[in-house]
Amino acid sequence: MALCGGVGASALPSELIVHIFSFLSARDKLRASAVCARWRECLFYPALWTELRLSLGGGPGPEETPKLEFLMRKFGSFVRELQLEFAPVEGYLGPGRAAEEEAQFAGRWRDALHTYLDQVLFVLRGLRNNRNLQKLSLYGDTCILQEEGILDRGHLGQVDQAGKKIKEIQLLFEEILANSRQVKWLSSAFMLGMVTPSSLSMMSNLSASSLQHLSLLDSQLPSLVPVGELERLHSLRSLALDFCDFTSEMCLLLSGRDHAPLHRLSLLLSGAAVPDKPLDATPSEGDWKALVRSSANLRVYVMALDVPSQDLLRVLKPSLPLERIHFDSYSCCASEGTVELISLQYPKTLTHFILMRDPVEREDAGFPDLSDNRNEDPLVLLAWRCTRLSLLVIHGYTVWAHNLIAISRLRGSNLKVLAVSEESIDFDQDQLVFVEEDPVHNLIKEVSLGLGRPWHPMMDTSVVLSEPTQHFYREMQRFSEGV
Repeated sequence: MALCGGVGASALPSELIVHIFSFLSARDKLRASAVCARWRECLFYPALWTELRLSLGGGPGPEETPKLEFLMRKFGSFVRELQLEFAPVEGYLGPGRAAEEEAQFAGRWRDALHTYLDQVLFVLRGLRNNRNLQKLSLYGDTCILQEEGILDRGHLGQVDQAGKKIKEIQLLFEEILANSRQVKWLSSAFMLGMVTPSSLSMMSNLSASSLQHLSLLDSQLPSLVPVGELERLHSLRSLALDFCDFTSEMCLLLSGRDHAPLHRLSLLLSGAAVPDKPLDATPSEGDWKALVRSSANLRVYVMALDVPSQDLLRVLKPSLPLERIHFDSYSCCASEGTVELISLQYPKTLTHFILMRDPVEREDAGFPDLSDNRNEDPLVLLAWRCTRLSLLVIHGYTVWAHNLIAISRLRGSNLKVLAVSEESIDFDQDQLVFVEEDPVHNLIKEVSLGLGRPWHPMMDTSVVLSEPTQHFYREMQRFSEGV
């Protein structure tokens, strides 16, 4: 039309302009809205904003607040899917700092908490009247706002006097659940003070019937998912919660005929929570068998965060259909017996095995060796027995080069990810006698041949040394989507 009649693009019908703009990202849509009034009118058409994915934080970030307030005021009442992540603030509030440094950091902490509370309020206020919300996913890494896993109310009181903002956040969240009509996905992970044990009871019956994924995680006590509330969630197919809160009673309830088969179960087991949340009430072997009978396609993802081996051995029952397990520790070490147990109990289901240990600021300089007998390394046995293993990540434990070569040959190209940090790899001097070339080059060559693709040791450990709870949240999202 523009070529033949000399008419500009502004003459295009609004429907066509809206369709063209539908291919832009959210950031580009906002930039394009500044071009002219016509574009602004078309760009704020509701159909273009059915989904919002936002990431905030990394510092106080007050400059982001007006943008967030604008977005929620414009689109909060009709957006169908909202995914929001609050990034952590670097550093920790606590003892061990110089007085001047402590005072400076305390000011940053207060600014970050003040901004966080305001931004959460803007989001929830924008959603309070939304009856078409289908997916709500919120993540707030509030580790910086807590000390030893427990919120310090004294520090919080400096920013939120009498807890007014926290109370408003809780009431707004309950109002959103009460007004909802078709929520299918509800996820709130480590959102400071937002979810309470009574929050889920406020969800409308319509949303309770349509809900397919539920994830409520927090470091606070008590459980955020009361057993009685699960009775209403007949369509639930995916669940994520604290392992200590997944009780035998809950397991049997999900096994009932009134509930749809469960497909995904993500469990976070924190060693810091075990003293206050005993493992005695977790499912027995018989409970897992009953759940698997009613949910034949069930797969389980477990993150063990600084958990002693004896506690892991108590909860890893043979009938638990474990597909993914992630060990992440600072003070505890995974034992050879634990790895051996996993390879023996889950050879047909295990696909992901992550073994992480952060040795920073530890007195012992070396990495623990899981095997006293290097000819029967438990990681090699894991690769041999677990025929569906597709991802293996190791950092902070000794991995012998010849065993790494054996793992690559056992699983070959089916092992899609083999990430081992360079500092974790060691060489047996007895084995080097038979190697004429440089041992590192030989290792790279042999592992690459075994996998059928180029391979190198992992040089950047920041890739794997991410915030554990954030990693769990993101992996849980991917694990559960598409069920």
